[in-house]
Amino acid sequence: MQSQDQSGLEWRAGDLPVSTRFDDPYFSIENGLAETRHVFLAGNGLPARLRPGFAVAELGFGTGLNMLALALACEGACPGPVHFTSFEAFPLAAPDIARALGAFPEALAVAGPFLAAWAGGARQFSLGALTVEVITGDARETLPRWQGAADAWFLDGFAPARNPELWSPELMAEVARHTAPGGTFATYTAAGHVRRALQAAGFAVTRLPGYGRKRHMAAGLLETPA
Repeated sequence: MQSQDQSGLEWRAGDLPVSTRFDDPYFSIENGLAETRHVFLAGNGLPARLRPGFAVAELGFGTGLNMLALALACEGACPGPVHFTSFEAFPLAAPDIARALGAFPEALAVAGPFLAAWAGGARQFSLGALTVEVITGDARETLPRWQGAADAWFLDGFAPARNPELWSPELMAEVARHTAPGGTFATYTAAGHVRRALQAAGFAVTRLPGYGRKRHMAAGLLETPA
């Protein structure tokens, strides 16, 4: 069974959100929270690297699941503040986010302040140890204007084959330009052209075991200024 509304969102297999723009799910059909922890947290050496003032940036906010996983990782690991900035072109409505997060009770349990702020139109809010800003619009335009620099990047756009604009060499160069010295990235994709773009931008890129049925993922360390 599937149901679809006019927001570019379709529900498959009950409560699995799928973007109709990109024909790609918002998270793993196996276990999205476990995948986030494997790819984005462990791939960036988190929570071990967390410290007050640490900055995380993300391409592709989606349901906010990565943000919630980071907030959970901060508990007992870092009192904050940890700064989280995400770039999202097509923000979901709060009821859709809440429905999607229902698959992950651990994440939903800490999502209340986020969902309340989001429903009220806020795109800057606090969540536990996190200070959060979600920058809406095309990342090809918004990221170059961002004044920040991340210690760790979550590269979580829809699949490169379906959303190539978010994985272009030009945007990967902007990711590097907005990475602090010694900063890192992690992503679920190990596509060759994405790895080459990140290498060209100045990252030392490593292919690692992926989560679940995904054989590989990629992670890397910024070695030289882009």
